[in-house]
Amino acid sequence: MQSALLLALQHDGGRMERGSRRRSEAEDAEKGRMKRTIIKDWKTRLSYFLQNSSNSTKMKSKKVGKHRTYFRPSPEEAQLWSEAFDELLANKYGLAAFRAFLKSEFCEENIEFWLACEDFKKTKSPQKLTSKAKKIYNDFIETEAPKEINIDFQTKNMIAQSIQEATHTCFSAAQKRVYSLMENNSYPRFLESEFYQELCKKTPITRAAQGT
Repeated sequence: MQSALLLALQHDGGRMERGSRRRSEAEDAEKGRMKRTIIKDWKTRLSYFLQNSSNSTKMKSKKVGKHRTYFRPSPEEAQLWSEAFDELLANKYGLAAFRAFLKSEFCEENIEFWLACEDFKKTKSPQKLTSKAKKIYNDFIETEAPKEINIDFQTKNMIAQSIQEATHTCFSAAQKRVYSLMENNSYPRFLESEFYQELCKKTPITRAAQGT
């Protein structure tokens, strides 16, 4: 009887192990599908920039008399982005590509916070400074904020106190932390990405172009 009980337990244990393995495989497959969907979306966004820039397409804004033109950067210009993180952030096309890349890595809140801080530091009106400080805090800093960034409790607490009488340095420590995080982690991965490598390639000259 003990032998029968042991066999039953082994059978149940094996069935549970197989069930657990199947659930794990299903979860991994779902994560893989989500990752592929995000990457596909990322490539679609960047391809959109390429198509517009390659054709030098002018995008008309809602305001009459104004337009924007997107230009694909030259390989030499794109290569400059690898020299310094600031070179990438200073280039509108590079910034757009980097934002899309961060979205594919589920950490776009970092660049959004950094940009919000840059805008915040340019604010002159004390009233607007206070309202922007509270919005940044609600969006990125407080616990369970919709775009919560990864900073320590001490920095969070310091920000919570400083926004009561907001100054341009309210978010300086957090912005430096996020900048360092992007520069040391996301930025190197972006430089290794397929899209960036493609931008750095020189377009081969066709025979037809040589003959003209």
